[in-house]
Amino acid sequence: MHVVLTSAGIGRIEGGAIAVLDTPYPDPGALIEATGSLDALATARVVRRIPLDGDQGLLAPLVRPRALWGVGLNYHSKAEKTGRPVPSEPVLYLAAPSSVSGPGASVRLPAEETAEMDYEAEIALVIGRTLDRAAERDAWPAVAAVTAANDLTARDVMKRTSAPVLAKSFPGFTALGGSLLSLDEIADPGAIGVRSWVGGERRQDCTGADMIFAIPELLARISRYAALRPGDVVLTGTPAGTGQDRGEFLRPGDTVRVEIDGVLPLTTRVHA
Repeated sequence: MHVVLTSAGIGRIEGGAIAVLDTPYPDPGALIEATGSLDALATARVVRRIPLDGDQGLLAPLVRPRALWGVGLNYHSKAEKTGRPVPSEPVLYLAAPSSVSGPGASVRLPAEETAEMDYEAEIALVIGRTLDRAAERDAWPAVAAVTAANDLTARDVMKRTSAPVLAKSFPGFTALGGSLLSLDEIADPGAIGVRSWVGGERRQDCTGADMIFAIPELLARISRYAALRPGDVVLTGTPAGTGQDRGEFLRPGDTVRVEIDGVLPLTTRVHA
């Protein structure tokens, strides 16, 4: 099932249009927190249909995640490009949920704090069932949905403060969307494609097969230290090709497009 959030409410994508649904939940995140999945939307009554026109009218499908987890250096290609050793443990951090923005959002470059605003295309996971010291075999079935993320990062803030939470928590820096994809639509969680473009130029093109810590292992490892709860979001790292790798950072007027297999494209625009 392919789910979006619009100003008219939660919708399913059907036949190239959005079927707006009769549901008491204000957004898919609230539904997942309450029920653990998107399943209730499969049989929800359609109240009207509206055109699907790119990212026009789409909102962040997860308005305010309970927790927003990220992992640094989780692709072999990224480690090779930067010359850094492959980590033996995931490099984990939390970002402020207030940093979430949606598809088509215009995000301010905070020039007073950073000259190195960077893009990171990532597979994002929405947790549906509690994971607490979970086994790897139980991790993937506990995911409620997959979406796209652009994990924007102020690289110089990261270096200056050694605090990922500060480098990644500026308003709009965690772009999510444009849709949520339920697990029944994903044949192989280890082969999900992730790509990015800046101004129409492809910058990243990889799959989850290149991850250092595959999705089940990553979730199980996080759950050793902190329980993952329904509604939490886990970003799974970015492959090589970021601005950091190229020595070329985002500027006002740039447009970043992120694609995750099966998910509607996620576009972010940068303004001064």
